[in-house]
Amino acid sequence: MKFHPIQLVFLIPLGFLFLFTWINSIPNETDSYVEIQSLYKRLLKVEAAGVQVNLELQRALEHLANCSSTTKVPITPSGQSRQELASSDLPNTLHLPNIFSFLPHLKEHVDGLTPNIVLGQGRRGVSLVLGVPTVRREKQSYLINTLSSLLFSLTPSQCKDLLIIIFVAETDLAYVQTVADLLIKSFPTEAGSGLLEVVSPSQSFYPDFSTLHETLGDSKDRVKWRTKQTLDYSYLMLYAQDKGRYYLQLEDDIVATTDYYDMMQRYALQQEAHPWLFLEFSQLGFIGKMFHTQDLTMIAEFFLMFHKDKPIDWLLDHILWVKVCNPERDEKHCNAQKSLIKHRHKPSLFQHVGLHSSLSGKVQSLKDEDFGQQVLFRAHSNPPAKVSTSLAHYKEHSLESLYLGQGFFWGLTPIRGDHVTIHLAQPTHIKRYLFRSGNFEFNFDKFYNTTVEVLPRNASVSMKVSVGSPAQYIGPDGFIVVGDFQGGIAEGRVDEAWQPISALRLMVNTDSDAWVLLSEVRCPSVLSLFLALLHADPLLPFRYSLKFDDR
Repeated sequence: MKFHPIQLVFLIPLGFLFLFTWINSIPNETDSYVEIQSLYKRLLKVEAAGVQVNLELQRALEHLANCSSTTKVPITPSGQSRQELASSDLPNTLHLPNIFSFLPHLKEHVDGLTPNIVLGQGRRGVSLVLGVPTVRREKQSYLINTLSSLLFSLTPSQCKDLLIIIFVAETDLAYVQTVADLLIKSFPTEAGSGLLEVVSPSQSFYPDFSTLHETLGDSKDRVKWRTKQTLDYSYLMLYAQDKGRYYLQLEDDIVATTDYYDMMQRYALQQEAHPWLFLEFSQLGFIGKMFHTQDLTMIAEFFLMFHKDKPIDWLLDHILWVKVCNPERDEKHCNAQKSLIKHRHKPSLFQHVGLHSSLSGKVQSLKDEDFGQQVLFRAHSNPPAKVSTSLAHYKEHSLESLYLGQGFFWGLTPIRGDHVTIHLAQPTHIKRYLFRSGNFEFNFDKFYNTTVEVLPRNASVSMKVSVGSPAQYIGPDGFIVVGDFQGGIAEGRVDEAWQPISALRLMVNTDSDAWVLLSEVRCPSVLSLFLALLHADPLLPFRYSLKFDDR
């Protein structure tokens, strides 16, 4: 029988006490068998008492440790912490299934469920969370291009209501840090604002994949690959479940349409009138699947339960079957019932572009046939105006063509002092403005260090602004700075005190190394906004500051 140190602390003094008592009470015949047997029974009772005391002491110490611990609590699908599960391990108590039932190796690794957060500011309460798992690829990495596509068309207000989690599904901490450093260098504004978050799993999270059984006719390498993918997606879902309202599952080798955010916003709000489990914004695999974050716990538990048996996209379909299909009805009825809780948006908003799979040696040319053509510019009904610029344009890509909704403006390399000016035909109430530079094909031809300025009809307004606020006043021409370009986009409101407006201007404040492309200009008048809402035209309402939960 093995004794622990704490047991010995209680047993040794008690043993000497009983031994002393026995010596004083035994008769002259010291070899009495009865007395020896009695001593043995007493020692057994002392040992049992010591074990009970030891158990109670351990529970008390665990309780104190839990109360005083300031470390991050590992996540579980059932919402229980590792310590709570341990402290609830009492006799005659039913044990509920949890992540340790499906990944038993984690019982021996307390930190196995503690996320390694390399980059991020703990952003929560957003409308939409994008989950982008990525792994080390042998041939080519698509991650930077994927993020460039996702970030390209976002407005500042959309960026504030969004969280993109890059889950680096690797346990090599040096490699994970390399990915984070690359993202900080490539997207400094997004990384600094908390929009981008980089997370990796603990080194002890993954089980021993060598013990997996080959199923479905797949090779051992493929079984390992698909099993790890299911674990990765489940981990990412559990990590994201308290970050926002909706969760969208993506992959690291996709491109998005330029207006994916707005289109998903409208579609999600339209579907809220009917219960749904997930929305599809791509017909390929697990790309573009949107869930309510409140459902992620149930979904992840289902994935973990069968993570060794089937690919994750098959498991997602099985959840639908379990929820709505009647075994006594045919497949046609089952599919009809599934369509009631999953809805697909057309056209697809995400396209798969990766040629080399994360599975070694696998080449895949999957393409979503419902993915539409990329939009290189966006037309709007703006107030009548005469436009001018100091920038020379390339070929037919003039500023006039952009303002009339016929194409995009593409100007040669701007220098300090260059401008783009919109002279309104008559003073107009301009409540909002939006200028978007760059497009899908020429993402880096953007305005940098460029301000947005307005010219009030009443010159006295400019004089009032200049008093005490010289930074807002531009020279003797009366233009007032109302905003600037952030990430290639300028968006904002125009103060009512400055209305009506005679002109708007973009002013370049530093020399640039690249050409500049303007793909969208929007400065709707109050009248045009009213008519747009009146006729319920989806292209005209200014939606860029709406959240997913706005009605």
